[in-house]
Amino acid sequence: MVTPEQRGIPSESIHKYIKYLEGHRFATHNVIIMRGDDIVFEKYWAPFHKDFLHRIYSATKSFTAIAVGFAVQDGLLELDAPMIKYFPEELKNQASEDMKNQTVRHMLMMSTAKLSQPWFAARTDDRVKFYFANDRQCSRPSGTIWQYDSSGSFVLGALVEKVTGKKMLDYLREKAFDKMGFSKEAYMLQCPGGWSWADSGLVCKATDLLKAAKLMLNGGRWNGEQLLNEDYVKAATGNQIHNHYWDGVHYETHGYGYLIWRTWQNSFMFDGMGSQFAVCVPDKDLIMVYNADNQGRSPVADNTIITGFFDIIVDSIKGDTLPENPAAQEALAEYTKDLKLITASGEKETPWTEKINGVTYTLGANDMGITKVRFDFDQEGNGKLSYTNAQGDKEISFGMGENLFQKFPQDGYSDQVGSQPGKGRFYDCAASAAWLEPHKLYVKVQIIDAYFGILNMYFSFRENKVGIYMAKIAEDFLNEYEGFAGGEAVQ
Repeated sequence: MVTPEQRGIPSESIHKYIKYLEGHRFATHNVIIMRGDDIVFEKYWAPFHKDFLHRIYSATKSFTAIAVGFAVQDGLLELDAPMIKYFPEELKNQASEDMKNQTVRHMLMMSTAKLSQPWFAARTDDRVKFYFANDRQCSRPSGTIWQYDSSGSFVLGALVEKVTGKKMLDYLREKAFDKMGFSKEAYMLQCPGGWSWADSGLVCKATDLLKAAKLMLNGGRWNGEQLLNEDYVKAATGNQIHNHYWDGVHYETHGYGYLIWRTWQNSFMFDGMGSQFAVCVPDKDLIMVYNADNQGRSPVADNTIITGFFDIIVDSIKGDTLPENPAAQEALAEYTKDLKLITASGEKETPWTEKINGVTYTLGANDMGITKVRFDFDQEGNGKLSYTNAQGDKEISFGMGENLFQKFPQDGYSDQVGSQPGKGRFYDCAASAAWLEPHKLYVKVQIIDAYFGILNMYFSFRENKVGIYMAKIAEDFLNEYEGFAGGEAVQ
């Protein structure tokens, strides 16, 4: 790692940007900034760290585009071949000629023929077959209109696996990633049918995401060796199709390439749910990797993060080097030395802390199936929420304004295969709490596992009664924690 000034970036700009992120109370996990071949800033918010394997959600799609490029380069795929060439059995009963004839290129551009159907709720046993069995009546000629199609990206990953006979990540390792030092620990979650979850399931280090972005910023070259065809990389990172159908310009309305977004200042990015970003600025030979879990705050949070990066850091770069600035470097190091994952914000104690301590509340009928709740607080001010739902008695420990780390107590959520129950699989989480009003307690749970999610729980007390509201932001779990409830203290 070199100093920011050695690569022409003012340390003050990075300091300002990190303060900007913190000021917005984003759930940031890490930030890495690279210019040229050198990392100038790398920081992880505790408990995250350099070796943490982070789910990058839809940034996975850009890896799928890379895998397709290698398959084309190896003569295994044709960009303008229709899907029916590769999936004749799966498409034989599809009524739409538009869907049969959509090409590999059109799928890379997210200009497919039909709006895909939700697959989580369907609990399908083969996601590829489910995609091609789409019975929506409305279709259009592929290649004409951009519309986000996550499942189409998944199918492209399955296509790579079908023509190579290898798992997509194994194929990428063979073609390039092993040479690039991509971590051996990285893995892909799977989908029903045995296919890699190629639109959302890559779990890797933040530096792995950086390396893939660097490969594309370098036009497919690594250490001087042309690994991936340069013309394909230019097309993949270029503007292939207009994707701006709203009145107003923001960070992701600058066009779309091959499963890669265009953004400000002739730049491109890998973009995943919850704010998983690898932003590449060719004109400045600059990359930022940002990981977080800001689900529920997009698109405002994402636009703020990306636009702030350009306004504060990119626009501050005027040349290749700057004079060293030890004072600014020290101030940046001091500010970022103890960064931690966001917690619930509010008061740590009110008179109601003692009023509810040790009290059990029985609840009336509610959609969550929770029958009772109880709070206990210790001498250090930390608390424990005990409750009973359909699975039995549960406990969540929380710090007041501090995260406590533990396993979330609900059993049966997905493990290695998305949408399929994983009995005995409990997700890692962080839990904190704060008083929003003297009588209203907020408990914030952040799932920080191969699956990310947020659970906000509000408990408002009046005399011997409690009102409860729970809301979750998660892809396919925490469904038992959504709704209202009310109850009374047990006398």
